[in-house]
Amino acid sequence: MLLNELLNIKYPIIGGAMANIGTAEFASAVSNAGGLGIIATGGWDSVRVRDEIRKCKTLTDKPFGVNIMLMNPHAEEIVNVICEEKVAVVTTGAGNPGVYVPRLKESGCKIFPVIANVALARRLERYGVDGFIAEGTESGGHVGEATTMALVPQVVKAVSVPVIAAGGIASGAQLNAALALGAIGVQVGTCLLVSEECPIHINYKNAVLKAKDSDTVVTGRSVGAPVRILKNKMSKEYIALEHKGAGLEELEHLTLGGLRRAVLDGDTETGSVMMGQVAGLCSEIKPIREIFESMVTEAKALKEELIQKINLL
Repeated sequence: MLLNELLNIKYPIIGGAMANIGTAEFASAVSNAGGLGIIATGGWDSVRVRDEIRKCKTLTDKPFGVNIMLMNPHAEEIVNVICEEKVAVVTTGAGNPGVYVPRLKESGCKIFPVIANVALARRLERYGVDGFIAEGTESGGHVGEATTMALVPQVVKAVSVPVIAAGGIASGAQLNAALALGAIGVQVGTCLLVSEECPIHINYKNAVLKAKDSDTVVTGRSVGAPVRILKNKMSKEYIALEHKGAGLEELEHLTLGGLRRAVLDGDTETGSVMMGQVAGLCSEIKPIREIFESMVTEAKALKEELIQKINLL
């Protein structure tokens, strides 16, 4: 069974949970285009989350999900809202969702934690989650160490629940690769940054369009907080401080408000411009529907070519 069958959506594609970007409007646009849109709650409180969920319901009659950052002090209240509002899917990050799983499942919600290693997947499977989003280090934003190609098949082998691949996916060929590795679908983020519906500043979109394969860098590894962003003035200052042995508090002061500056103000020099390594394949601003259709059409077209190559083995 592929992800689209499991979630009753058109395509086996989930939109990535992007803080300050994943509003009700954007999530509903992803769902209306045939994927599963995700409201990214980030540091919101439960009142804001309820408002966004209800707004999303007015904008789409398709399934959508909500992402919870479990380090958010409002996480428990947000879970209560999700259960009361009967949200279809929850994705989680930055923590262990185990204590919330029974309540979420009782409300009819499917739970897919985002994980970056096999050990965490094995630990969380015990709580009865419905599957995992295995995210490789190619992705934008907060990342782990393993690449998507290495991580996904190992997670698939280690757990008995479905696995969704994330990180470095923006084309039909990459969708096929994810399926070949054992995933039931994919999560995409960077390619949606250059969608017409994405609410980020045009400077941010243009930065993604101009980016090449080597134009991102991971900051924060020295303090256990790795984040992949565009190479810019801020990232250079950050890395210079890391090399000098700066601590987390000093580094966080440099990045404070950086994502909002990039998303809302279009500050691509001192802002935190999160994007994945696959940005080099994102060369045109298009509607989300066209992005998804192109990806799936390419995947189907390549299927026969792949079969022919396999037959030559």
